[in-house]
Amino acid sequence: MKQYDVIIIGGGAAGFFAAINIAEQYNNLKVAILERGKEVLTKVKVSGGGRCNVTHAEFIPQELTQYYPRGEKELLGPFHTFMTGDTMEWFENRGIPLKIEEDGRIFPVTNSSKTIIDCFLNEAKKHQVEVLTNQSVTRFQSVKDKWEVNTKTDQFSSEKLIVATGSNPKIWSFLEVLGHTIVKPVPSLFTFNITDDRIKDIPGVVAHNVTVKVVDSHLESSGPLLITHWGMSAPSILKLSAFGALELAKKNYKFNIEINFVNQDYDTVLLVLKDCKQEFSKKTVVNYAQFDLPKRLWRTLVLAASITEDTKWAEVNKLQLDNLSKQLTKAVFKVDGKSTFKEEFVTAGGVDLKEINFKNYQSKLHDNLYLVGEIINVDAVTGGFNFQNAWTGAYIVANNLYQ
Repeated sequence: MKQYDVIIIGGGAAGFFAAINIAEQYNNLKVAILERGKEVLTKVKVSGGGRCNVTHAEFIPQELTQYYPRGEKELLGPFHTFMTGDTMEWFENRGIPLKIEEDGRIFPVTNSSKTIIDCFLNEAKKHQVEVLTNQSVTRFQSVKDKWEVNTKTDQFSSEKLIVATGSNPKIWSFLEVLGHTIVKPVPSLFTFNITDDRIKDIPGVVAHNVTVKVVDSHLESSGPLLITHWGMSAPSILKLSAFGALELAKKNYKFNIEINFVNQDYDTVLLVLKDCKQEFSKKTVVNYAQFDLPKRLWRTLVLAASITEDTKWAEVNKLQLDNLSKQLTKAVFKVDGKSTFKEEFVTAGGVDLKEINFKNYQSKLHDNLYLVGEIINVDAVTGGFNFQNAWTGAYIVANNLYQ
């Protein structure tokens, strides 16, 4: 049996960040990462389209927590200890300059996730963290004040055990055996599948400031909306998918959404359209886009309002104006299923938050067992927030391991 002081199950973002920070602080400890795959940090590699969106430019803890549909209340304390500014400083102290993009996402200046992966691998090597791949865990249990971990090929023992395996059903089942409650996982970050003539021929079009509501529910979000070959995506949809993860799963991902493409109410829009009728009387409606809408989107909504290609503004009747105002402010689309957002597999679910002490991320059921990252029932909208949860939890574990 191989003996260590600290074993970390999971060679992802949270696992590496915990290992490096522990080994840096306690250079006399033997620390090992057990990774079931052939490669480590695979999720870091694909994040942000291969650029690695390390965190988000939100620097007030209370405001940062708003991006977490599950974990908002619990993360407030941890974020007071370690959050966005600390993450930026951590990387910059290790020679990795970061940049803030217009939408608030933060990336390495190199625009490559390899920069972050190399940083982690170099730091792990420098601080003598053992990284063991192809170690698929088959069991872990507490035996006489030690944690014993069995893999398909080896046996390990350590005083401290950190589980950072992300959304892993097998590891969740092991934790259930230890008495932990697992909140059933459901997808949390996904795009909407929609087949509709209004959007069939305009993939790639972006409406920059829309409001999307799920009909017959309290769910609502706003932001950019992207028309895709399979339906709709971008922040307004992804936010809705995250905050509505449980409710939309119950609906089996079949529901209606109502979209306000112009973020103005029906009556205001109707008045503007009536003004257009007077002001642009000789111009064709389809060719004279209003409300800063993309021309292709404007055209398809005009046609959906039963206004033909060659209709001039002066010829538009009251019913057509009413229809167009509705298409712009209350357009209903039928969602029939979901698709994964890029390669970012995020789930709601995991170890019940009531069973974790957020001062140190230790299990309330077992001493010296720590749970960080997406193994617990915390998830976030897209934009670097899931990584920030990983960095924060891992850092706090490292700083409270022997408190």
